[in-house]
Amino acid sequence: MNILETIGVLLHAGLGSLAAYLAAHVLLCLLPAFLIAGALAALIPKEAITKYLGRDASKWISYPAAAVGGFVLAVCSCTIMPLFASIYKKGAGIGPAITFLFVGPAVNILAITLTGATIGMDIALARIVLSIIFGIGIGLMMAWFFSEDDADAARRLAHNQATNGGRAFSAGASVPARTWIFFLLLLGILIAGTLQVGLLTNSYATFTIPGPWASSFQAWLDSIVPPNAAMGIEGVSVHGVFLIGLLFLIAITAWLGLNKVDEGFNTWTYAALGIITLTLLVASFKVTAVAGGLSVGVTGKLIAEIVIIAAVWWMGVKAFDAFAMQEWLWEMWRFVKQIMPLLIAGVFVAGMARAIIPRTWIETIAGRNTVWANLVGVLFGVFMYFPTLVEVPIAQTFLSLGMHRGVLLAYLLADPELSLQSILITNSVIGRKKTAVYVILVTIFSTLAGLLFGGWVDGMSLWLIGAILLGSVGALVALAMWTSHNRRPVPAVAEEAK
Repeated sequence: MNILETIGVLLHAGLGSLAAYLAAHVLLCLLPAFLIAGALAALIPKEAITKYLGRDASKWISYPAAAVGGFVLAVCSCTIMPLFASIYKKGAGIGPAITFLFVGPAVNILAITLTGATIGMDIALARIVLSIIFGIGIGLMMAWFFSEDDADAARRLAHNQATNGGRAFSAGASVPARTWIFFLLLLGILIAGTLQVGLLTNSYATFTIPGPWASSFQAWLDSIVPPNAAMGIEGVSVHGVFLIGLLFLIAITAWLGLNKVDEGFNTWTYAALGIITLTLLVASFKVTAVAGGLSVGVTGKLIAEIVIIAAVWWMGVKAFDAFAMQEWLWEMWRFVKQIMPLLIAGVFVAGMARAIIPRTWIETIAGRNTVWANLVGVLFGVFMYFPTLVEVPIAQTFLSLGMHRGVLLAYLLADPELSLQSILITNSVIGRKKTAVYVILVTIFSTLAGLLFGGWVDGMSLWLIGAILLGSVGALVALAMWTSHNRRPVPAVAEEAK
């Protein structure tokens, strides 16, 4: 095969993967997730979470608040670092701050949604549960390891507050009930569109759009993007082509109507919202190419989406003022501009990688659930960092090439925290010694998470998994307590200089 043929194969694989991805996952999966992320960022004050992370807060409050903070604030791997630096400098304890740093990207609504839709809900749920458990564990151990430093920092902060008359966190921040209702309705759009249960996926009425072109068009689509379940290639349907066209319309109208929506609504804003609504509804039909044309099914999903979307727009008009809605749409559009170009590029590159990476390589290195394989998955994230959501199609590619699901989880947990840029930024915030300990703990816990989940996938008893988990955490906690008891206090000024 010459160079031109190779380039042609790679471009075909990349474009085919991108087309299948846009048709299958962006609409009922990512589009509602962007709406949710924008609402969380715009309508929920950050102080409502950060006020619970102070050094004086109860551990029963501060650590759970840190663990769910990433979900509520919709933080991704690129925005977690400045938020982490901010809450730590403002007075959050090292433990809750580290928990927030570790868990935040893993429970991001966008990442969880895409992980569940493309890789599987088992990985998505394991990512949530294990990241919260281990994130709290890492935070507690960091607090034990550096308890003296934390106490010194608390004394300095108290002195500065007394001198300046300020407070680290707002005590009065709260979230109105209407915001939670609005958030739950947006979550309902996502659940109704992605939950695979008969009540939603069944068709309750069917009609046919006549035309012999449908079956021939579908055959042509299958020839240029052949479906391959073993390789994770879903193919493109006639329905998918229509949806991709609507996505382009959304992109055009959103660019004209949402770029400056913080300054006010215009005609293009309403056009973008109308096309977004139309697209969600069109995506909810069950459309199949048949010999006589297109068979269109009215699904339970469509009925649910009509009801919920109507409720969302009604609340947006009646329960919030125009400025709040402008903030919501602007934050949503900010997420889209920040993430979608990287995501499209990542899916394209992942499609090309799928075509050239020999399956035997992945199966040999990471095809079994071993300590070495999971450690390789963790270390891969250090040198091959991908922004939030981009790591999901990359992970799907490696899964299709034979990577074990346990190793895949180890990579997904470690990727945001152990990238070189994340390590450097963490070092600038908390110093070299704390960063080194944090990196070691993340490596250990992410590897352990992959082993445990991989063991469950391979049929290991849940009792044995629980015993290993408790034993491992207990040993690390004992080590942390012994170290914090025997170490000499480090002067706060010296530690800051590190």
